[in-house]
Amino acid sequence: MSVQPNGEDEILYGRNAVLEYLKSGEAMKKVLLERDKFSDTTSDIVALLRDCGVPYRFVDRTTLNRLCEGRHQGVIAYVEEFSYRDVDDILEAARAQGEDPFILALDGVEDPHNLGALIRTAEAAGVHGVIIPARRSARVTPAVVKVSAGAAAHVAVARVTNLVQTLKYLQNQGCWIWGAEMDGLDVRKVDLTGSLVWVLGSEGKGLSRLVRESCDQIVSLPMKGKTGSLNVSVAGGVLLYETFLRRIPE
Repeated sequence: MSVQPNGEDEILYGRNAVLEYLKSGEAMKKVLLERDKFSDTTSDIVALLRDCGVPYRFVDRTTLNRLCEGRHQGVIAYVEEFSYRDVDDILEAARAQGEDPFILALDGVEDPHNLGALIRTAEAAGVHGVIIPARRSARVTPAVVKVSAGAAAHVAVARVTNLVQTLKYLQNQGCWIWGAEMDGLDVRKVDLTGSLVWVLGSEGKGLSRLVRESCDQIVSLPMKGKTGSLNVSVAGGVLLYETFLRRIPE
């Protein structure tokens, strides 16, 4: 599976990728199907396209090969840009559930697979929303939606122009800002109840200086092995689930 730009649209290809994207509820403009692999009467993907009201047509393999070099598995979808939410939508989602806001903010995570994995874990751990910066960060593409296993359709994702200002706004809304880095306070000593935001840094540089200075506390995971650090999606998964476990009633 992969995705690539096509003018203003993006194309998503691969049978499972297109199926999962359809199920996620994200907008899809049209689908091209290889006529020798799919039919109106036997294909589950065609049935789902009909149910979702997505236009489709059958084409020959050469047409699909021309669009994505033969890696399409007989199906290509033209998809629209992901619909981002506002930070206030995230806060409102928490209020609507009668819960304190539980938010994940990402400071420059550039790998789409890391972003997708973090969104997937965030949704599973009950995070009300994910915040990403508009610059120097992966955006939510069909590839990210695929890695998230459709979770990007079920958790609000906000894309902001200034992450530092956004964190200050959330502090004014009563949220504690916990930044995750190696030289911080042991997470076992931190109160993870109440309104909070976890901030994770980029894969190579960690938290930027201004974002780090905007955090109420820098927090670390205890480490026993010789490995100096964890992949950001792994570290994020541990922190989000540690938070989730402390917030659920016993």
